[in-house]
Amino acid sequence: MWRDPLNSEHKPGDVTAASLSLRPIFWDGDAIVILDQRALPHRETFIRCTEATQVIKAIRAMAIRGAPAIGIAGAMALALGARHIQAADLQTFRRKFLRLCTLVKAARPTGRNLSWAVDRVYATIARGEDTDVFDLQRRVREEADAVLREDLLTNLAIGVVGAQIVPKGARILTYCNTGSLATAGHGTALGIIRSAFSADPEIRVFACETRPFLQGARLTTYELMAEYIPVTLITDNAAGALMARKRVDLVLVGADRIAANGDTANKIGTYSLAVLARAHQVLFYVAAPRSTIDPNLADGGAIPVEERDPREITHFRGSPVAPAWVEVWNPAFDVTPQALIDGIITEVGILRKPFGRAIQKALKASAPER
Repeated sequence: MWRDPLNSEHKPGDVTAASLSLRPIFWDGDAIVILDQRALPHRETFIRCTEATQVIKAIRAMAIRGAPAIGIAGAMALALGARHIQAADLQTFRRKFLRLCTLVKAARPTGRNLSWAVDRVYATIARGEDTDVFDLQRRVREEADAVLREDLLTNLAIGVVGAQIVPKGARILTYCNTGSLATAGHGTALGIIRSAFSADPEIRVFACETRPFLQGARLTTYELMAEYIPVTLITDNAAGALMARKRVDLVLVGADRIAANGDTANKIGTYSLAVLARAHQVLFYVAAPRSTIDPNLADGGAIPVEERDPREITHFRGSPVAPAWVEVWNPAFDVTPQALIDGIITEVGILRKPFGRAIQKALKASAPER
């Protein structure tokens, strides 16, 4: 079971300890257990899912979030749902399974990892080979487990690759949560910080609170404090003042979808950070697995941006903080143009401009040793 990292016994900078004990989703027998991130950092609450629809609901409600983790959850939901599909023949099973795939994909539209994971799992049973329904169910579960296992290895590789661009004693500004809670473990942008800190304990981190869901305040600080990585929490609108005082050497963020030209969708507020970084001559890097790249979208203008419940802005923990009936615009993501990005850190290397060519090459590259 999951352990509270703040009470874990490990050495500072040990990237295999607390960062890997934080599991946002895992199997418990034939059920899926999700750590409800809405209750963190003050309370551990788990959601036990015995049906795929329960996992879909947890994704929509942000009980589990972070593009890689959502992809993993989607794959696992398919494995859970496939086991309950009743079909006497392969054609019926595939038809019902495809319907389930459509439901899972629709849970969160912006992130690429969810649709990528669903398509990957479906591809394993779409082939017209002679088999039976039981074998298809087995294939789905095996592929879902592979998505989970490979994500952790990918994140560890991203950490190694990304650590090389972190200056000694760097002061790093990060946004939202890109750590173990957003992935299968270790994290993407936060994984780079973990890897760099293990070699250089002089590194310091500034974490933006990340309105309106406060993933930075609630989750990123929680993860970093668990590993004794020095972190200072700031409001989102303090980032410019911090850069103006020359207290930031590097901005590291994650990604939910990357277009073929390098335009990147990430948590709302990322674009503002990129503009500030460029104005203050601070390096701005994106960290993401290749599964986040969508080669079918030419640029960021085609990335679907999810809009969420206005109450996320007008209320805090159920209490109103704005006038009743005020008009609200609450996009969950924004798109940072590739021109503002200095590099995209993946498991196969750091992609640099021109991003279109670098992305094509990266997608064809062999994956790191598994």
